[in-house]
Amino acid sequence: MKRRIELQPGGVFGLVALAVVLAGVAAQAQQAAQVTVHWEKTTVVSQTTPTLQVVVNPPLRPGEALGVAAYKAVKELGADYVRYVPWLPYPRLGVAELEAPTKEKTSWDFSVIDPMTKDFMAATEGHSTVMNFSTIPTWLFKTEKPAAYPADPNQVVWDYTQGTELRDPTGKELGEYYARLVSWYVKGGFTDENGKRHESGYHYKFPMWEVLNEVDFEHSMTPEQYTERYDAIVSAIHKVSPETKFVAMALAAPSNEPKFFEYFLNPAHHKAGIPLDFISYHFYATPTAGQTVEDWQYTFFDEADGFFNTVRYVESIRKRLSPKTKTDTDELGVILPTDNTPADKVAPPAAYWNLAGALYAYLFIELSRQQIDVAGESQLIGYPTQFPSVSMMDYEKNLPNARFWVLKLLKESFNSGDKLVETTLGGSDLAAQGFVTPAGRKLLLVNKRDRAIEVTLADAEKATALTVDGQTGDGPARSVKPANGKLRLEPFAVTVVSW
Repeated sequence: MKRRIELQPGGVFGLVALAVVLAGVAAQAQQAAQVTVHWEKTTVVSQTTPTLQVVVNPPLRPGEALGVAAYKAVKELGADYVRYVPWLPYPRLGVAELEAPTKEKTSWDFSVIDPMTKDFMAATEGHSTVMNFSTIPTWLFKTEKPAAYPADPNQVVWDYTQGTELRDPTGKELGEYYARLVSWYVKGGFTDENGKRHESGYHYKFPMWEVLNEVDFEHSMTPEQYTERYDAIVSAIHKVSPETKFVAMALAAPSNEPKFFEYFLNPAHHKAGIPLDFISYHFYATPTAGQTVEDWQYTFFDEADGFFNTVRYVESIRKRLSPKTKTDTDELGVILPTDNTPADKVAPPAAYWNLAGALYAYLFIELSRQQIDVAGESQLIGYPTQFPSVSMMDYEKNLPNARFWVLKLLKESFNSGDKLVETTLGGSDLAAQGFVTPAGRKLLLVNKRDRAIEVTLADAEKATALTVDGQTGDGPARSVKPANGKLRLEPFAVTVVSW
């Protein structure tokens, strides 16, 4: 909030009073923040892995300049638990059987799906992935008429996902679709509904499979419906890929749907032998129309604090009902109100990308404190008409943006197994957390404000630091050095200090 100071009549005494007030304001603004880290006081051991999700869209098709640059960045990042989601706006890029089978023929077709999947698998080779072909063929549902979809794989359509009741209420048909899809990639092919063999030659490993996406929205599933469909899909996939672990729910609005957690995490509601390996859910800061960076610097973090309350609530349910189940928060980011409107043709201000990166680092700190297993930043590519504000790539320059470089800084600095130590900080403009890692002591600092802030550090002369801020732009973290016992954090900086 800006202070308004008016000069009232009063001659020299008024001027002296004004000078005193201004001096006080300046001193307050220049006062360095004090961070105290008790390196010997472990508060919790981190279980959190930072990573990202890759949502399928046309710029990721082979040969596209943005996709080539994006997958180069993913390969160099070398993250685990990378999520791959062929999603509903592009049915031909994610649904392998678009028409219901008949006695005469089936419509299995991987011709445009395979090249994209192969590029993803090449970019993540040697690292774990979370596969999620989330879009169910609409013919598996009862609908008034067949769902239409464009002939052009690159043409977007938002109404492909229709129906709430499966045409086969047992879920067997649904499970068989996913078993065949997985077999195509892990067992060299499959036999279709008419007994015909389809050969792929692929023998990939799928360590993790997420069962559908944002099921509280897509097909408007109830907890009971989803649990039945999860069991059907998992049972079928396990027969062809017995080593695969499963991720469940991917809820869009976890704070609105506590019944999903209460019902799904109760083993009594599942068939015998069905694993409950992971649950997943999402968070996006969503500012209202008309807000600017001046407002966002508060809105984003206030909404994150609300999300942390949701995490605590979900964790209490998980620990009570299924304590061995892990958690993947696999979509974390911001969706601006201009996304997917004519206004999204104008890119957000440059500071937005640093602010959104700072938000992810802030989320990483608290999720580490709560021992959440996976913190997945969303998403690799966005662009006008397809949620540009969530992009981790500069879609105009074909370069990783600040959101990507923040993830890379975190991934290269922190790992599951690091010790979080007692860290105190005066004020709310910064976030700070000390970690004891195999590489030494590290302090993660996040400037939540659109102004530079100085931080006083103990043993500053022995420290080195890397930071992502406005000066790094679309480039990697830069080296910064404390001076006179203090470290300057530029607006929305994410900084890792090492000793």
